[in-house]
Amino acid sequence: MAVTLNASTRKLLGGALIAAMSITASAGAAISEGTKQVRAQEYIPGIWVDPDGCQHWVMDDGAEGYMSPVLTRQGLPVCNEGNLCGELSSDQFFRSGSLALSSSGKSQIKNFFKSAGAQYYIVMGHTDSRGSDEANMALSLRRANAVAKVGQAAGAQIADVRAYGERMPRASNRSSAGRAANRRVEIMCIR
Repeated sequence: MAVTLNASTRKLLGGALIAAMSITASAGAAISEGTKQVRAQEYIPGIWVDPDGCQHWVMDDGAEGYMSPVLTRQGLPVCNEGNLCGELSSDQFFRSGSLALSSSGKSQIKNFFKSAGAQYYIVMGHTDSRGSDEANMALSLRRANAVAKVGQAAGAQIADVRAYGERMPRASNRSSAGRAANRRVEIMCIR
């Protein structure tokens, strides 16, 4: 076993949780399962963020918990706050019915993620009401994933990608201006 700590981990975790999170266990012995040989691999404890901005730690023994030592009276963690920090008009970044981002669109999105300064991001896709619900859900998910992929390439940590299709309209779908306002990808910053 090797213990590794870095400054950001110490700052983030604090106290006893540091010791639990910083242990890197590695096992090189082969384990026999009937006629199969399974080689145990190095396990690195991890931190993940749920869609609500709550950080969790996970250990190799299956233990998991919230990283926040601050709890509400109900015993739930006080999680990171999120705010809507970016909105992309689908009409500006995607051709009608397309999932591909233009090169200038990719560049703008990359610059946004590099300058936003959030710890984690949630990317949410929306469509207008034209087309079936199933098609709109798929389109909004694919477009949100395209934006998230650019964010990840820029070094952003994407906590979740969500698809809402036509279910959360911003304006009436009865006019072309309303439909255009509903075709969007939103980015939530979790600080």
